[in-house]
Parts: sequence; structure tokens; C-alpha cells
Amino acid sequence: MLEVTKTKLDGVLLIKPPTHFEDFRGSYVELYNEELYHQAGLAVKLVQDDISTSTRNVLRGIHGDSETWKLISCLHGKFYLVVLNHDKDSRQFGQWESFTLSDTNRLQVLIPPKFGNGHVVLSETAIFHYKQNTYYNRAGQFTVAWNDPRFKIWWPIRHPIVSQRDQGV
Repeated sequence: MLEVTKTKLDGVLLIKPPTHFEDFRGSYVELYNEELYHQAGLAVKLVQDDISTSTRNVLRGIHGDSETWKLISCLHGKFYLVVLNHDKDSRQFGQWESFTLSDTNRLQVLIPPKFGNGHVVLSETAIFHYKQNTYYNRAGQFTVAWNDPRFKIWWPIRHPIVSQRDQGV
């Protein structure tokens, strides 16, 4: 059964997928079922799937745009996910929340437009997966430095491996 939980950030939802079981052969997870998600009130039409693979201490993000909904999950490993409200018209602008997603808890996070997300890998490797309702448009994205002092985001490591884009350079 699909379990949907509201978070402290308006519009951000924590989701436990409808089917997840393990036995002597391994595990099975139903990551997305349009009918069940729509019945739960999650009627976002998702049109593109993306993954990124990273190693321990790699930090990706914080990125977002004004149009894209993202359904994020961890296919392999474990990562610490930060979601930042970047809607300057929102009373929650600048507030953030964190989640630990892994291939054992199988939790998902649904992130609305005008929110940024970033993650740091906590396992040897991790595969970050997201479905989105728009096609990728880097030119339309905003980037917030992972350590921007305005937001006081706590990360579980002090010296992550980041790209130039994510350093704010």
C-alpha cells in the first residue's frame, strides 16, 4: 500500500512505495504505479527518468527550477537528501528539510517546483533516481551553493567532493 506523509515543507511529500518485499532471492520494489499515485492525490504527469551514480562524499546540487516536480528515490546505496524552499514568494522561503534515502528503506520524496534539492552520498556508491514532469532544461535551473550561509543547511560531512557548478563558481 502506498503511504504518503506530509513534511514540514508545504508541498514536499515523503512516500513509501506500494510494493516492497525481500526473500532469499533478493528484493522487489514497485517504484511507480501511475494509478496508485493518482489515487493517493499525486496526479503529476511524469515524463522523464534520470539517474546519477556517485561515490562516497560526492555532493550534488542544490538545483531546481520554477516548473519541475521530481519524484526522488535511491536505487542503490544510501544518500542524505536536502530539499530547500527557493520560492521567494513563499512564507517558507529558505527553509529546508533533510531525508536519508537508501536501497533498504526505499523511501521516496516528491519535490514541487521552486524547490531545490541536493544530496551527498553516504555509502561507497549510490544511484540517485528521479522521475520528473518536465524535460531537462539546465538553462532554466537555479543553483544554490551547498554551503550558502543564508540557509544554514547541515550536511553530515565537512569536506564534500563537489563540481565547480555546485561550489558556486
